[in-house]
Amino acid sequence: MSYNINKNGYYGEFGGAFIPEMLYPNIEELKLNYVKFMNDPDFKKEFNQLLINYVGRPTPLYFAKQLSKRHNTKIYLKREDLCHTGAHKINNTIGQILIAKKLNKTRIIAETGAGQHGVATATVCALMGIECVIYMGELDIERQAPNVARMKMLGAKVIPAKSGSKTLKDATNEAIRDWINNPENTHYIIGSVVGPHPYPDMVARFQAIISEEIKWQLESIEGSSSPDYIIACVGGGSNAAGAFYHYLDDKNVKLIAVEASGMGIDSGKSAATSILGNTGVIHGSKTLLMQTKDGQITEPYSISAGLDYPGIGPMHANLYKTKRAEFISITDNQAMKAGVELSRLEGIIPAIETAHAFAVLENKKFKKEDIVVINLSGRGDKDLDTYIDYFKL
Repeated sequence: MSYNINKNGYYGEFGGAFIPEMLYPNIEELKLNYVKFMNDPDFKKEFNQLLINYVGRPTPLYFAKQLSKRHNTKIYLKREDLCHTGAHKINNTIGQILIAKKLNKTRIIAETGAGQHGVATATVCALMGIECVIYMGELDIERQAPNVARMKMLGAKVIPAKSGSKTLKDATNEAIRDWINNPENTHYIIGSVVGPHPYPDMVARFQAIISEEIKWQLESIEGSSSPDYIIACVGGGSNAAGAFYHYLDDKNVKLIAVEASGMGIDSGKSAATSILGNTGVIHGSKTLLMQTKDGQITEPYSISAGLDYPGIGPMHANLYKTKRAEFISITDNQAMKAGVELSRLEGIIPAIETAHAFAVLENKKFKKEDIVVINLSGRGDKDLDTYIDYFKL
């Protein structure tokens, strides 16, 4: 059994393309071309050169000595926080802007929650001289002000989503509406492994550079390309998809996906989709999502703007359903404490999204000889105000 996508655009029972008729030509165009483009030698060359000379890849695989000592196991950090723009999101936006250019699109739209995908999209649009419009929930605009300023500095137009919970789900709704109204000249750069096929697979392939590097880096350090565990946070799940990608079918590597349980699983203020969700359709794909008995999507909550999405990507829904990955839910409080611990033990301030992954170290026991790789998906500059307010620093 393979955990990768099948020829029909499904991971097991999850995936597909549930889209308005107006978007059919765009999705079909992408579906027919994305793999062909990605395998084209000239495309590969340009993509890889930009990853090296612009993004700053490969990112280090860093042995966290103090953290390892504290938790009595061997912990390596995949330093995606050191990518240009401060998170893994740039890997995907570089790839998608090159695809948009190949398709002769002259306008880019995107959604963003924590703002990292918005910044990464605005960055590549500036690089390529293409018009950029970013949709962002009104609440997220308030709590991620530094990233909003960066997007504007880069020349993007930031449009607030004022409906619903005014967060990521609502920003995505607005972006899809825009795309329906401007199908001819616009490419929608989706920032996570969500949305209609081929987006989950396309984004996962661009992010797969993370696990590709982990393999050779770990081989050179430990003499084995396979760790015992890979841990990554999951909202939609692009950083996790990238960290897991080359290990999906290697059962010796245990995958841990970390969700945000907010104020607690049963608090009514949570984003723990795997536990609280049921099968349904959101933003064009069949997956697990949080919904009422009559199918209305419920509002997610997390202190981290990037994890408060009511669904997970279809790849992750399948990993959960088949038990290939272990899903662990972490509260706001656990994540915030883990963020401070990493800061004070290793001198690295993580994004609050990423801090959820580090909280697993307090919630699961590892053996002393285990090799544990944590995907440090983003840096915490954008979250300093939240950290300071939370701990009254």
